[in-house]
Amino acid sequence: MMWAVRVLVTGVSGYVGHALVPRLLEDGHQVSGLSRHPERARPRVPVHRGDLISGQGLGEALDGVDVAYYLVHSMEGSTAGGFPEAERRSAENFARAARAAGVGRIVYFTGLMPAEGRLSRHLASRLAVEEILMRASSSSVSLRSSIVIGARSRTFRFLVRLVERLRLMVLPAWHVNRTQPLDERDMLEFLARAATSPEVGGRSLDIAGPDVLTYGQMIEGIADALLVLRPALRLPLTFTPVASRVASAIAGEDPALMGPLMESLETDLLARDLHAAALLGVHLHTFDRAVDHALREWEVTEPLAAR
Repeated sequence: MMWAVRVLVTGVSGYVGHALVPRLLEDGHQVSGLSRHPERARPRVPVHRGDLISGQGLGEALDGVDVAYYLVHSMEGSTAGGFPEAERRSAENFARAARAAGVGRIVYFTGLMPAEGRLSRHLASRLAVEEILMRASSSSVSLRSSIVIGARSRTFRFLVRLVERLRLMVLPAWHVNRTQPLDERDMLEFLARAATSPEVGGRSLDIAGPDVLTYGQMIEGIADALLVLRPALRLPLTFTPVASRVASAIAGEDPALMGPLMESLETDLLARDLHAAALLGVHLHTFDRAVDHALREWEVTEPLAAR
């Protein structure tokens, strides 16, 4: 059941926030955004200036809000191990301000957690943030996602750039680990429907695509969609610190971001169940359809070198 509410989207100038705003407007919600740099945001909604780490501007932005989306991930200082503390402080400030403003629900978008084994720094930080935000309101919702397949998804673009630029794919040992990539269109549906669904209040839900794939199979699937042949050299060790720096240089990415993310590849990241799709009425797209759609959308504004 959907009804119109007043919504605040944090991180509105980022990939997920920017894509989510039009979807929320389709449902008739009254939407505003929050950003440290409102001038960088391009949605058709008012954008408040605010800073989660300092707490500045949060009270004004949250005043009168029914549902707040928390889409901010602070990776600054990640190479020095500083981002977990920054994320925890940001979440605590936001939770405190949301409680004071009487916000009914916080929707947090985060990553899948491994069923067993050590959490990477990246995922451990996400879990700490989730726990803080879920305590802020009994109706809050956490949506845990795997890799999002979309034309503007930073992780997907990273993989495409590697396939484009490497004639031989050197795959560390994590290429055999499995996950369930999620179509960007399905991600937006999950997020939008979580705003008002009574069935998901107070729950942490895994949202994942229907296909279970190894990271190596994902890379092969992207190469097939690009119609290129990329032989693979499969290594027995992870080499994550070195591999993340080399891969970041090849793909033109920031190693401070890719290092923690690649640590998360060292274990299976699978959904505990697929109940979220039934609860929220989301029809899931396959990995192949997700990749085809993302590459077509990519080519609307930018040529793909591999094609």
